[in-house]
Amino acid sequence: MIFDSHAHYDDEAFDEDREELLSSLADAGVGTVVNVGASLEGVRRTVELTEKYPFIYGAAGVHPDEVGALNEETFEWLKEQCGRKKIVAVGEIGLDYYWDREDRSIQKEWFVRQLRMAKELELPVIIHSREAAADTFEILKQEKTPELPMVMHCYSYSPEMAKEYLKMGFYLGIGGVLTFKNGKKLKETVAEAPIERLLLETDCPYLAPVPYRGKRNDSRKLTLVAEELGRIKGISAEEVIRITEENARRFFRLEQEERL
Repeated sequence: MIFDSHAHYDDEAFDEDREELLSSLADAGVGTVVNVGASLEGVRRTVELTEKYPFIYGAAGVHPDEVGALNEETFEWLKEQCGRKKIVAVGEIGLDYYWDREDRSIQKEWFVRQLRMAKELELPVIIHSREAAADTFEILKQEKTPELPMVMHCYSYSPEMAKEYLKMGFYLGIGGVLTFKNGKKLKETVAEAPIERLLLETDCPYLAPVPYRGKRNDSRKLTLVAEELGRIKGISAEEVIRITEENARRFFRLEQEERL
């Protein structure tokens, strides 16, 4: 079944029909979702979703746009949330020089501190990086350890940089952009990357695939991404879904979990 490795069902875009939508996912072939915290409030809501829905797991972290909310007290709270049974990763964390909402030195400081927290807790990491390729790579090169799985969420850099991340053992998060006409770089990256290192993700409610581009995204639309990925790799969408589910279970260390 489809494993959506990066969703934001805590987002207000789902306030009107969240329960109805989430209850419909299994019938649409979606078996597992990792809901990803991007702010302190998002982490709190993510924990609630993991407690309510058996098929939802969570990631807890603070997005670079939100790191102004972190201090010693809130960071300690975040660490406590990461200790919950169904929190399976730290994320999404990283650098964002597109919006530049927080000072870059502050972004770097909390990126490194959250990476080190993940190492201490032995949790996989979901990386956000936008228009910050060089600084992100430098920090990750310094902080990466072989036993700590990391995924470049919504991978958007060059195929050449993807090769460097793959050499370091990283996974790449692949979503709706793969179906866009201007997604040429991502198509090239996917063509060259081993399928065993790719994870399907929506980033919902954002980045809906064609023909839904610009509309609210959800996990059911990952079939369209799987079809495009299969076209590029020369295999069926069903095979893509099977392999990427195995990849995600391995990445989040859920291989032994009962399949829902």
